[in-house]
Amino acid sequence: MRIKLVDGSERTYECGTRVDNIVDELGGRWKKEAVAALVNGVVRDLSSELKEDVQLRLLTFEDGEGAEVYRHTSSHVLAQAVKRLFPGVKLGIGPAIRDGYYYDFDYKESFVPADLEKIEAEMAKIIKEDLPLERFELGREEAVNFFGKLGEDYKVELICDLPEDVTISCYRAGEFVDLCAGPHLPSTSRVKAFKLLNLAGAYWRGSEKNPMLQRIYGTSFSKKSALDEHLHRLEEAKKRDHRKLGRELDLFSVHDEGPGFPFYHPRGMVIRNELEKFWREEHQQAGYEEIRTPIILNRVLWERSGHWDHYKENMYFTKIDEQDFAVKPMNCPGSMLIYKTKVHSYRDLPVRLGELGLVHRHEMSGTLHGMMRVRAFTQDDAHIFMVPSQIKVEVARVIELTDRIYSMFGFDYHVELSTRPEKAMGSAEMWEIATSALKDVLDERSMTYVINEGDGAFYGPKIDFHLRDSIGRTWQCGTIQLDFQMPEKFDLFYVGEDGQKHRPAVIHRVVYGSMERFFAVLIEHFAGAFPLWLAPLQVMVLPITDRQHQYALRVLAELRNAGIRAESDARNEKVGFKIREAQLLKVPYMLVVGDKEEASGEVAVRERAAGDKGLIKLDEFINSILSEIAAKRQLPLPQRV
Repeated sequence: MRIKLVDGSERTYECGTRVDNIVDELGGRWKKEAVAALVNGVVRDLSSELKEDVQLRLLTFEDGEGAEVYRHTSSHVLAQAVKRLFPGVKLGIGPAIRDGYYYDFDYKESFVPADLEKIEAEMAKIIKEDLPLERFELGREEAVNFFGKLGEDYKVELICDLPEDVTISCYRAGEFVDLCAGPHLPSTSRVKAFKLLNLAGAYWRGSEKNPMLQRIYGTSFSKKSALDEHLHRLEEAKKRDHRKLGRELDLFSVHDEGPGFPFYHPRGMVIRNELEKFWREEHQQAGYEEIRTPIILNRVLWERSGHWDHYKENMYFTKIDEQDFAVKPMNCPGSMLIYKTKVHSYRDLPVRLGELGLVHRHEMSGTLHGMMRVRAFTQDDAHIFMVPSQIKVEVARVIELTDRIYSMFGFDYHVELSTRPEKAMGSAEMWEIATSALKDVLDERSMTYVINEGDGAFYGPKIDFHLRDSIGRTWQCGTIQLDFQMPEKFDLFYVGEDGQKHRPAVIHRVVYGSMERFFAVLIEHFAGAFPLWLAPLQVMVLPITDRQHQYALRVLAELRNAGIRAESDARNEKVGFKIREAQLLKVPYMLVVGDKEEASGEVAVRERAAGDKGLIKLDEFINSILSEIAAKRQLPLPQRV
């Protein structure tokens, strides 16, 4: 048989040659670093036998598929250690996830953080034992009996739910056997650097109707240095947690009386208002008109839009005058009704309608997370109604606007193109036209993107923007969705050059995504140290003694008259204490005023990051920071970690 390698070379081997034999022959870094293989596009164990001509690509940890194999094996080592230490534990599932893995367990007692150290020690023993991971297959009845005798009820349930034609495979490492499709590392000793991170609860198979299992999260890397870097990033992320900073900086709160419904505090509202002001300025310049639509609308509307059939489980309902109404989960139907209030000519198009619209979606309580995942949030929606020939130009305009806004906050981003989901409205042909239009724009702009199969909206394909923050995490925020379905559902039309009615195409798009989520991302991106234009408190005046209180009040009045958000700390405390307090609040500028400053009409400026900036006339300082606010400049972000 002939084996074609990724470098284009070909080699001939006897039928039945194992991949690891080829690895041994290649030697060098492959013998040390190969963790699995891509055989004709399918990830396989290195122990796999090759029985026909194939294309072969060896995978290392640096490959996404290789890291997934590495971490999947790590999760098996975790499960084996738990089984050794806690007799009677039952296994759930243990997949690799982004940057790590987890395993779910059913056990009569609750695991505690101290248990993680014991489990890590046992994992180290299993790794040192160098146990081969051996794949074997079982028939359905044989597999049910095998795992039934082991008392692994959850595995039996998984087996019974598998399609009849699926091969049931297992992996053995010493005394430990798990139901698993694989692939895996050749042996436990290949796991080099690992760490268990935390405990959590998780419903079996994600359903609140099922038992609550205990989930142990971990991570692993091929090098200790890479693990150390990752753990450093996690620690940095804890410091930046928007829930923690939201409390410390008095920005927002969430209460048991309204789970998933965030409360903005005065300082948080300052930031939100600045974000909305910036949004309005940018959209007015880009040719959008702002609208507002009702929060509650009749059931008939949601049936027409398709949400009743495709999104009902995520909606809230009420009755008015004995009729069914729904709280809107999306803004789009309202925009459709506004477009329909008058007849549009092709000369009127495109029509760009923007809305900062409050929507409500029923999220499961276990998924709620500060401002990142809420039940009530404001989307910076816009709907663009256009002649089909305008699609590419309008999509390109949205990309340009999105790029301009993200750059203002210092965000890098990557793009994904999401295609038709399983539950979708409209014909496959129409979906192909819409998807091709989005793809063409990305290609024409030479933008790198990933195809995200089956993750489009139920009414159309979409382009998603994933922001990269200052510590390297990504957040999905902006999206551009192309829709040919709702114009049909709402019988929208424009009058063409021929005097006849034609269907417009519609772009649904957001830039921030949700105000709440974007707010949370900004908190963590800046670690609460917002750029001057966004900072809820821009200047703190710090009198050194009681003698300067009157001068401090005059300085404060001039700052506020100039439109600068300022306060004065008149407490009977030492100035060093006041400076530390202002730094904890992450105030961009502190103005220290003593006898000398009062006599000269100056202020001693301290900048949040740079420290003491020296004396300056108050009017010069005001003009300087007004210029900085107007330019929306930001200080350089810390070096990415």
